[in-house]
Amino acid sequence: MENQNFDYQKGGFYKLLPFLSLLLVICITGVYFGNLLFGSNSLSVLLGLRDKEKQISQEVERLRNENAKLQKEFFELKGLESQ
Repeated sequence: MENQNFDYQKGGFYKLLPFLSLLLVICITGVYFGNLLFGSNSLSVLLGLRDKEKQISQEVERLRNENAKLQKEFFELKGLESQ
């Protein structure tokens, strides 16, 4: 029986395999970084949420101060009413 050589042509697909592997890695990395920069968990979303958190914190502080003022006024009125 003839010795069969199962290596495909000296070149062919096996010569392209490193290039295709590198291309696949580059594509996966590109998709990952694209999602990181522009996706639903992106940097811009993070920065937007930080700004929103800051605004909400300021609103909470303002409402606390207003609540304290109104409670003081309520208790003053309550004190005048009981006399």
